[in-house]
Amino acid sequence: MEIIDTHCHVISADEARYPRAPIGGKQSGWASTRPVTADGMAEAMDKAGISKSVLVQATTAYGYDNSYVVDSKAQRPEKFIAVGTFDPLPADAADNLVKLTGEGGLSGVRLFTTGSTVATQGEWFAAPETFPFWEKATELGVTVCLQMRLGPATAQLVALLERFPSVNVLLDHMGYPDIAASPADAAAEVAKLAVHPGLNLKLTHRSLEPLHEVGDRANEFLEPVIAAFGANRIAWGSNLPAAEQSLPELVELATGVLAGVPETDRAEIFAGTAKRLYPDLAG
Repeated sequence: MEIIDTHCHVISADEARYPRAPIGGKQSGWASTRPVTADGMAEAMDKAGISKSVLVQATTAYGYDNSYVVDSKAQRPEKFIAVGTFDPLPADAADNLVKLTGEGGLSGVRLFTTGSTVATQGEWFAAPETFPFWEKATELGVTVCLQMRLGPATAQLVALLERFPSVNVLLDHMGYPDIAASPADAAAEVAKLAVHPGLNLKLTHRSLEPLHEVGDRANEFLEPVIAAFGANRIAWGSNLPAAEQSLPELVELATGVLAGVPETDRAEIFAGTAKRLYPDLAG
């Protein structure tokens, strides 16, 4: 079965050419203590049996400077595509999206609204100022990764999806549902969003680790979420090196948790959905 990684980060060892400029001025711990270069990622992919990877801009290292993921993709187009961090608020955001996803080399963009170094959940991703960006993303068919936590800004997400029902949104880490507290309740929180056809889920170790920990109760989450969204709207991502495990270990974690899922669904989660959201992967 083909495996495509839709969420991994690379950081260059050359800080002169690619200076650090994290959003908020604070670098994440993993970016400073266990960075992985593009060369290292390619080597790890070969060991893990991964055919292609989506290099998602390391926002907590480079902010809005997407140079390294774009350059890495250009050096290994057979292995990598690039998704860059993007600011949808400026008046020229729609024009910038056209440039960056055209000759700029990006296959998609990411809005970083919260994270390990940004504790407060931002709501700016749904502000009226962003509407031209969302309109252009819909027109271009560009997939927008949304790094956010469900709960604090779910209402804004729903309002956005209702206004732009045809835009492709890929929710990073499934929005961090609290699986450890209750797999069933977490499933209900996520599954109710499936009514929005443009919303897709990114399944990473943030959900897979707690699913592994709850054992057989993992099905209380997996079954209703897959039934609601369909496997063709769920994509696996490793989150290396934010995840502490090696890439082969992260593949093993995912395949183990999903072992009871039908093979056709696993094929979608591990590769099919990724190719639909990022047509460049199929090239």
